[in-house]
Amino acid sequence: MSRTASGLSRGPSAWLAAPAVIFFLLFAVVPLLGVVVLSFMAWDGLGTPVWTGTANWTRVLSDPVTHNALWLSLVVVVVSWAVQTPLAILLGVFMAGTQKYRSFLSILYFLPLLFSAAAVGIAFKALLDPNFGLGNALGVRALAQDWLGNPRLALLTVLVIVAWCFVPFHSLLYQGAIRQIPTSMYEAAMIDGVGRVKTFFHITLPQIRNTIITSSTLMIVGSLTYFDLIFVMTNGGPGNATRILPLDMYLRGFRAYDMGGASVVGVLLAAVGLTVSYLLNRAARTSSMDSQMEGA
Repeated sequence: MSRTASGLSRGPSAWLAAPAVIFFLLFAVVPLLGVVVLSFMAWDGLGTPVWTGTANWTRVLSDPVTHNALWLSLVVVVVSWAVQTPLAILLGVFMAGTQKYRSFLSILYFLPLLFSAAAVGIAFKALLDPNFGLGNALGVRALAQDWLGNPRLALLTVLVIVAWCFVPFHSLLYQGAIRQIPTSMYEAAMIDGVGRVKTFFHITLPQIRNTIITSSTLMIVGSLTYFDLIFVMTNGGPGNATRILPLDMYLRGFRAYDMGGASVVGVLLAAVGLTVSYLLNRAARTSSMDSQMEGA
């Protein structure tokens, strides 16, 4: 950064950020404001919207289906984070090794990233079919259950498939972070006779704490927007067993033609996602954010 004759510092001009700001306003803020306005109107998607005040909000917020969808969304967020995070970290540690066979296994782990959610949903729906699926083909009665048709098993089954799809992405984040840790730290621990478990908890985890926060933010906010995979496999069923907020919004808007009620759910979903993202970033700022090279 240089100084002009008047002594003022001259840096990158603010107008360089203008295209990004305009893009964000047009494709994020304006549509969100439109959804907020529509949440106060009655509209079936075809006629003229009619202003109804807070009627949509009162109706949707008092609907047991909305309460169930909100609860299921929270369950999906918590379980997804609790299951995917340790698996992704362990796979990231494994793939960050230098053995040749790990490269081959890493390719296998990344395969789910190449498949579309719709294709994965259709494939697993066929494999889990109680009559013609994998359980009957192998003659294993324990597998020949109605995994997606049983209200007690449907959500758990969906969460397992979701983890299979998204753990590789987060593993890639952790693999990159772990490879940035100075090898001198591990060499010093080895000289001191520190075992692998203690090395993992006292060196690896503290050094990737920033990546954990980033991955957790992506994972939690992403968990609130699961739609395509669950829609293809269960369509929110059986009953409302897998009807999370994004599905509830879709079913209200495009099946019940209640665009006002769907907009209320959309605003709720955006509010929850923004709140969670803010809290995670606040935690990241208030926690120790020293350089990973510290102590090297």
